[in-house]
Amino acid sequence: MSRTTEDLQTAEISGASGWGSGGAVVWVTGISGAGKTTVCDALANLVGDQVPELVRIDGDVVREVFGADLGYKAADREIQIGRVQRLSRVLAEQGKLVLVAALYASDDLLSWNREHLPGYFEVYLEASFDLVRSRDPKGLYRKADAGQMPDVVGIDVPWNAPKQPDLVIDASRPATPREHAISIARRIPRLSRVLTRLSLD
Repeated sequence: MSRTTEDLQTAEISGASGWGSGGAVVWVTGISGAGKTTVCDALANLVGDQVPELVRIDGDVVREVFGADLGYKAADREIQIGRVQRLSRVLAEQGKLVLVAALYASDDLLSWNREHLPGYFEVYLEASFDLVRSRDPKGLYRKADAGQMPDVVGIDVPWNAPKQPDLVIDASRPATPREHAISIARRIPRLSRVLTRLSLD
C-alpha cells in the first residue's frame, strides 16, 4: 500500500547516513499538470544552497539534449525514460543528489529504478484528471480534446500510477509548491538536516 504524507515516517534512504559520500535519486512522477517540475524547482530552491551536489533532470530538457529525436508514443516514451534512468544512475554514482521530474511510468520502469538507482526515493504527485485539465499549463488536454494533439498520457497513452511510491502528495491540497517541497525534504535524512539548519523542521 502507498504511504502518504500523513502516515509516512522519515524514510531511510539506502546508503550511509543519508547518502554520505554516495549519491541518491529522488524521482518525482505524476500526470502532466500535476506540478512535478514546479515542485522539483521549489525543492531545489529550498535546499540547493546547502546541497551543492544537487542536480535536476527534467524530461523535457533531456529530450532537447538528445536532439528531440523521439515522439510521444508509448514506445518512444519508454526510450526517453531509459535515457533519464541511465543519466540519473551515472550522476548518482558520482555522489550527486539527482532530482528527477518524470511523466511516463510503468511497473517495470519503476521496478528498474528501485533495483538500479542508488538511494532511490519515489514521490507520486497524485492529481485527478479533472484537476490537471483545469490547470492545463501547456494546453495539452485542450488540444487533445480538440483532436489536435495525439499521444497524450492519460488519453491516447495509458497512465500507470505508481503502486508503491515512498511518498504520495495530494496535488489537490491547498498547499504551495514550497510546502510540498518541505514535505519531501522531511522524509530524506540529508535534506531533513538541512531543514533543521534552516529552522524549517
